[in-house]
Amino acid sequence: MSTPYYPGIAPIDAYGNGGFRFAGISHRGSLLCLPSGIYAWKPADPLDQPCLALALAEKDAMRLLILGTGPRQLFPAPAVRRAFAVAGVALEPMDTGAACRTYNVLLAEGRPVGAALIAVG
Repeated sequence: MSTPYYPGIAPIDAYGNGGFRFAGISHRGSLLCLPSGIYAWKPADPLDQPCLALALAEKDAMRLLILGTGPRQLFPAPAVRRAFAVAGVALEPMDTGAACRTYNVLLAEGRPVGAALIAVG
């Protein structure tokens, strides 16, 4: 597993301009927000299984992965959805703005949630 960019969980304070702000940090690029920490994420294809492997590795610590797919909602391939279903993790794709808001609410409620967030311009 790679080293987290931020070794903890934190809500997303802002998004846009190609990045995110969280925990007093400004980050340019996409993010994986997982129970083990927040990771810089450079997906070749954010909707394929290899790019989401780190999230699947934490299947025991979360019940839901919110997939922020950029400026509009896109859906991952059936094989990706199936891999998450087999792992017992719900996968919810939505545009990145909605994903950030949903992630923050569920995090505040103490839910076991993660987010894969594609940066938007």
